[in-house]
Amino acid sequence: MSTRRWRKSSYCQEGEACVHISPTPTVVHIADADPPRAVLTVSVEAFGALLGLVRSPDGR
Repeated sequence: MSTRRWRKSSYCQEGEACVHISPTPTVVHIADADPPRAVLTVSVEAFGALLGLVRSPDGR
């Protein structure tokens, strides 16, 4: 059983259209639901770069 603590995105829509994250000091686990059906694990640096792209107005 996973002991990860999942946090729901603040931009979550109703229903299942949500992203959940479970950060650790070195990696961030990203899932499509809580409990997760599929989990993508990325470095903290890669997650930061993803957030930078998502937040930029032109996606670059």
